[in-house]
Amino acid sequence: MALRDAKAGRRNEVGIAAAVGILKQVFGERFQTGEAFRAQHAHTTTYIPAQLPDGVLFAESNEDVKMAVKVCSEHKVPVVPFGTGSSLEGQVNAPNGGISIDFSRMNRVLEVNAEDLDCTVEPGITREELNVYLRDTGLFFPIDPGANASIGGMASTRASGTNAVRYGTMKDNVLAVSAVTASGEEIRTARRARKSSAGYDLTRLFVGAEGTLGVLTSITLRLQGIPQKIAGGVCAFPSVKAACDAVIMTIQMGIPVARIELLDAVQLRACNLYSNLSYDEQPTLFLEFHGTDETVPLQSAQFAEIAAECGGGEFHWTANLEERNKLWKARHDAYWASRALAPQLGALSTDVCVPISRLADCVTETQADIEEHGLLAPIVGHAGDGNFHVLLLFDDKTPQGIAVAENFVARLNARALAMDGTCTGEHGVGQGKMSFLEQELGGAVDVMRGIKQALDPDSIFNPGKIFHAR
Repeated sequence: MALRDAKAGRRNEVGIAAAVGILKQVFGERFQTGEAFRAQHAHTTTYIPAQLPDGVLFAESNEDVKMAVKVCSEHKVPVVPFGTGSSLEGQVNAPNGGISIDFSRMNRVLEVNAEDLDCTVEPGITREELNVYLRDTGLFFPIDPGANASIGGMASTRASGTNAVRYGTMKDNVLAVSAVTASGEEIRTARRARKSSAGYDLTRLFVGAEGTLGVLTSITLRLQGIPQKIAGGVCAFPSVKAACDAVIMTIQMGIPVARIELLDAVQLRACNLYSNLSYDEQPTLFLEFHGTDETVPLQSAQFAEIAAECGGGEFHWTANLEERNKLWKARHDAYWASRALAPQLGALSTDVCVPISRLADCVTETQADIEEHGLLAPIVGHAGDGNFHVLLLFDDKTPQGIAVAENFVARLNARALAMDGTCTGEHGVGQGKMSFLEQELGGAVDVMRGIKQALDPDSIFNPGKIFHAR
């Protein structure tokens, strides 16, 4: 499916040559056309082939971005924004060629309004850099997709992560963006007010657009206070269903869990081997509670009661920082732990999301599919919001191996859609999920095409992503 949609598009050779010449003259060494630079700015994190841009601009200011977009718009040349390159569905590929705008040098914190719990940043700053900057203010930015992604990339893909069950996703935590449109002009979608009834919600339109409607130049974010006390723990269960039942009961009872992650037995085995742990190799929940000295122990005790009622084992929890960091490092290293199970194979990381009442069904049926086809594919899920990831280890060197992987992904997405779920909870569509988006939303995709046509009539912004033009 993904390879079919990751096809090369039509190149505007004359326009590209003209734009490359102008940008090289204007930006000098900050504009690079060497193959090594271009290869670093194409998609390389899965089996989707890299499609290189024709040049890379290392932007340092809004004016740089506006200048580059104006040049590319005049010559009808594609523009592909680039943060850290951690996207998983081909979002930074350049199927029609064009110019990659690298935002790594636009990584400043522009403003922190501690009393209002918000800040404005440039798109190139990573979530870890932002939280280091905020540390002395007593505030933090809670969205944690695992990778140290850029804030601009996280906004563009509507990222989520382990904290989403309590703090929401990027769509809930972006108050406003500034973006350069196809005319080369910069617009701001909202002010800092926490609510507004003024016109269309353009902020939500740009958040999740994957760079197809414009180029983000600043993002205003909602912040949270650093909790007084944080505790984390693990609990094993006899089955995925038992673990999911505990999750549902926890959510329904209103226990304010901050993280609640599901790892299947295969993933636990990988984490044990990779991180030198000794957890029981059963379906397991990793949890974290944020609160005060009084509330965190109470929440932990409440969950322990729920776990016991659902047949789970003892809930081991701790507020010790070192022990918590070890626990969550093991969770964040799940990708590398899984790769270590079969380092000779390629890896395809894919995700779906279903209503949490169907999570156990979807995961259980997916495990049966994996076993039936003799696959190796650990599962880890953000159980609190019904989102789970499968890391399929497969032979990525042969057409037969790739066909096996793509057929599995197709079955996984069909299963999620049949349960009124979505083809992607947080990875985005890019090139890899285009056909599934059509299956999920049908005629609504034509509405998206209409919006794209209105805002980007020459289709210069990240073409060949989310949907094909008609």
